[in-house]
Amino acid sequence: MAFAQFTYRESLRDIEACLGSMSRKLYHMGFRSRIARSTLADANETHDWRIFADFAQHLVGVARPLHVEDPMGVDLDHSLYALDSTTIDLCLSLFPWAKFRQHKGAVKMHTLLDLHGNIPAFIRITDGKVHDVNILDEISPEAGAFYVMDRGYIDFERLYVFTLSSAFFVVRTKQKVAALDSSPHSGLPRAAGRRRRLLRTFKTSANELIARAVHCDTADTPS
Repeated sequence: MAFAQFTYRESLRDIEACLGSMSRKLYHMGFRSRIARSTLADANETHDWRIFADFAQHLVGVARPLHVEDPMGVDLDHSLYALDSTTIDLCLSLFPWAKFRQHKGAVKMHTLLDLHGNIPAFIRITDGKVHDVNILDEISPEAGAFYVMDRGYIDFERLYVFTLSSAFFVVRTKQKVAALDSSPHSGLPRAAGRRRRLLRTFKTSANELIARAVHCDTADTPS
């Protein structure tokens, strides 16, 4: 299965065809006979998935330091992460355990992407019915890092954990969210005015949102 990952195979049939085309070289890879799809399916059924999960985490740990200096399109010295999820449709007749809707099966993959190199720092696969915001309970915020999220992750009690961890979050707000600036309205310093403007809903790209957040943060720093 490691061979399948490294060579970008897309299915058991694809793996079988690829190995069959190099039958004379299989001996050097440790194969003693022809590899059939049923053999691969049995291996997937019996091998503990945690072997592959631990190996993937090891590779992530090796790859992330190699891309720490990669440009992100934003002038930011801190770590930058993007959190989102994608729903993967499944056939209910083949995956009856993945009930999502009445006639539809699905699982949901939640990914925290390190934008230095676009390497996943956290992946969780859940039932398709699990709401995105619940994944915030499984993430340990990194001090000083920025987290960019969609409006599906708005839960101020959970987001307050990021504040307590000295991390920053940038999230698109919902239409009916009321934001209150607690600073006094008279004699506001220029930096506080920028902070209040940051509370508005920005219909712009994530990069510009981060740039605004960084600009506001640096404005509060004494010169």
